[in-house]
Amino acid sequence: MRDIVVTLMVGGLIAAALFRPHIGAYAWAWLSLMNPHRGTWGFAYAMPFASMVAVATLVGAFFTRKRHPFPTGSITTVYLAFLAWMSLTSLFAMNTPEIVYERWIFVVKIHIMMFVTLLLIRGRLQIEMLVWTVTVSIGFYGVKGGVWTVATGGSNRVWGPPDSMVEGNNELAVALTMLIPLMVYLVRTARAKSVRWLMYFSTFATGAAILGTYSRGALIALAAMLLVLGLKGKRPVLSTAVLACVLAGGVAFMPDKWSSRMETIGTYEQDNSAMSRLYTWRTLWNLALDRPITGAGFATDTEAVFSRYAPSGDNPIEGFTPVAHSIYFQALGEHGFPGLALYLLLGVLTWHTAGRLAKDTRDDAEFGPWVPMLMKSVQISLIGFAAGGAFLTLVHFDMPYYFVAFVVLVDATVRERSRAKGSASPPMIQALTKGSGR
Repeated sequence: MRDIVVTLMVGGLIAAALFRPHIGAYAWAWLSLMNPHRGTWGFAYAMPFASMVAVATLVGAFFTRKRHPFPTGSITTVYLAFLAWMSLTSLFAMNTPEIVYERWIFVVKIHIMMFVTLLLIRGRLQIEMLVWTVTVSIGFYGVKGGVWTVATGGSNRVWGPPDSMVEGNNELAVALTMLIPLMVYLVRTARAKSVRWLMYFSTFATGAAILGTYSRGALIALAAMLLVLGLKGKRPVLSTAVLACVLAGGVAFMPDKWSSRMETIGTYEQDNSAMSRLYTWRTLWNLALDRPITGAGFATDTEAVFSRYAPSGDNPIEGFTPVAHSIYFQALGEHGFPGLALYLLLGVLTWHTAGRLAKDTRDDAEFGPWVPMLMKSVQISLIGFAAGGAFLTLVHFDMPYYFVAFVVLVDATVRERSRAKGSASPPMIQALTKGSGR
C-alpha cells in the first residue's frame, strides 16, 4: 500500500513539474532529503524517483516562460568554481575511473538541480514553500524520533531512513540541528495559531530526537547552535539562559548510558571511534601535503590512499573506518587545498550575504517582516553544520546547499525588486539618477 501511495504522489508531481517546473524543484528537495520511498517494502523502494522528477523538471524548465535570470554574484561564482574544481580533480583521482565517475555523477546531479532551483523560484511565497519543503522532509524524522525518544525514556537510538545520506545517527542529528532555526522562523512567521503550536511541538520533539541519536558531535553542534540562537535573540542574555535551561533539562531526562557516552568527549584517547577519526585525519593531512593541488579526487576511503599516506608506525585503530569523518578533511583530501578554500569561502560568503540582507531589509516595508528572520536562521543553521560537520563526511549532503540557496534566492528577489522599481520611475527621474552617478 505504501508503495502505491508514494508512486502515485511522485507520478502526480512529475506531471505537475512538466507544466509548472518550480513544483519539480520542491519535489526534488522532498525526495532527496526525506527519501520517502525508503519507507516502503516493495517495488517503490529502489525506484529512481528523484531522477524521474529531475528529468521532468528540466524539461519543464526548458519550455517554461517563467524562468528567472540565473542569480549572479559572489556566492554563485564561488559555487560554480567549486563544482568545476571537483570536476577537474576527478581527472587526477587515485580511485578507479568507474567509482570516480559514479561519484561525480551523484554530486553533479545534486548541484545541477540546485542551480535549476535558483532559476525557477523567486519571491516570498515560493521561497517559504522551499523552506517548508526542507523543514517537513527532514523534520518528519525529528518529530518521529523525538516521540520515540520520550516514549522510550531515551533508551534506544534514533536513526534516519535507510540507504540515505542521513541514515546514520550522527548524520541525522546534524541535519536536525540545522533544522531547528528554520522551525523557529516558521513559528515566528506562521499566521495560524494551530500552525504555530504544531511548529512549537515539532521544535521540541526535534530537540529530543537529536539527544536520542546519542551523537556526541551533534551535542557539540546543538550547544553551539543554541548559543548563537540565543545571542541573536531580541534579549540575548535572557534567550541564552532559557535555551541553556532547556538543553540542561533535556540532558537530565536522558538515561545514564547516554551520559556515559557523552562523557567520552573528554576522554577521547580511550575511545576507538574518536581515535579512528584522528588516524584518518592524519592520513588525509599527509595526502594533502603530497598532493596539495588536486587531492585524491572522489573518494579517499581506499586501500591505495591509506597504504600510502597512513601515519608511519601507527596501526589502524580497532573499529577503524576509512571515511573522512569531517567535512573539512573530506574537502581537503578529495580536492586539495584549493577545494577546501572554495568550500570554506562558499560558507563564509553565504554567512556574510545573509547578514547584509538582514541589515539592509530591516526597515523595508516589503522585506522587513521576514527576510531578517530567515537570514538570521540561515546563519544559525550554518553554525550548527560547521560544528557538527567537523566530525562527519557530509560535503556532498544536499541540505546545507539549500541554505546557500535560501540566501541566493532572497538576494535575487531583493535585487530584482529594486531594479523593477527603478525601471518604473518616470523618465526624468531615471535621467537625473543616472546623471548623478547613483
